[in-house]
Amino acid sequence: MFTAVKNSAPIKQDLASDCTARGILTALKEQGPLDATSLAAELGITAPGIRQHLYDLQKKNLVTFSEESRPMGRPAKIWRLTEEANGCFPDNHAAVTLNLLKSARNAFGPEGLCKLLSQYARDQVTTYRKRISAGANLRQRLEALATFRSEEGYMAEVAANETGELLFVENHCPISCAALTCSEFCENELNMFREVLGPRAGVERIEHMVNGNRRCVYRVTETPA
Repeated sequence: MFTAVKNSAPIKQDLASDCTARGILTALKEQGPLDATSLAAELGITAPGIRQHLYDLQKKNLVTFSEESRPMGRPAKIWRLTEEANGCFPDNHAAVTLNLLKSARNAFGPEGLCKLLSQYARDQVTTYRKRISAGANLRQRLEALATFRSEEGYMAEVAANETGELLFVENHCPISCAALTCSEFCENELNMFREVLGPRAGVERIEHMVNGNRRCVYRVTETPA
């Protein structure tokens, strides 16, 4: 849920009730680093009031500052957004991904699209394998994979069912609109998991968002050496 600010960049609902905080984030997003005086003039409130909001946003790790020398007086604090603040603004990369996939299918045909997605999966396998310890057991490999996937927005975790079998869970799919229209995406993802976890790991998808489930769940078993 997003709330628009001055017909500009939408801000997450958790800041929706604070018009000044929303205005500060939007101004810094649109104009770049600013001092408190400039922000006060932009938003039509006092500089002390702006500073209080800036310090509150700093505690939330949404803004930070550097000091800039001035000809007279004390150095000025120049405020800017942090990387974490990017999460306060909408991210439409899923729609962009979907349009790119449609364009790839139109340009290269179904076979060309499959080749593209297969190469993407191979690249992911290479990246993940480099970050997983060669001596890691299955549980450790799954936990490392969950960390990597969470970094990419999948809200992944490792769990176990009532019989003790390992489950790899993805609670969110940041490319769900692409997955809904391109079944090859999910198929390549399943094969990618199998390659990353190794030949002794059996990976079976037992819940799938595309089929209406709340999450994607994979049952992971290991065959004896």
